[in-house]
Amino acid sequence: MGAFDSLRIAGSGLGMHQTWLDALAHNIANVGTVRGTDQDAFQAQLVVAESRDDGGVRVREVALSDAEGRLTYQPDHPLADEEGYVRLPDMDMSDQMSELIMAQRGFQASAQVTKFAQDTYSTAVGIGR
Repeated sequence: MGAFDSLRIAGSGLGMHQTWLDALAHNIANVGTVRGTDQDAFQAQLVVAESRDDGGVRVREVALSDAEGRLTYQPDHPLADEEGYVRLPDMDMSDQMSELIMAQRGFQASAQVTKFAQDTYSTAVGIGR
């Protein structure tokens, strides 16, 4: 595998991890979104990745979580129904933060591979001069 192959594969990883990080940021910003029981809950973005034939990775789709969410008893909330329930997303902050750590580490690893491949390529070009 040459430096260009490494750059291409690591670049695909950077793109996939950036999409994952963006989705997680959107989810974290909306983890506490409250809606009335007559509305759909906020739907978390779920990044689905797949391998490519050339060794890289791509985002196959950005799926959405269940619109049903979870009902929570909050009778004092202005959006509460007559029984005192509101609808919240079916996700929690701890899961989102765990995924955020994994996505950040994957992004950092891809960035390091990219830097290493660039350094290797630059050294090879310097030898040829």
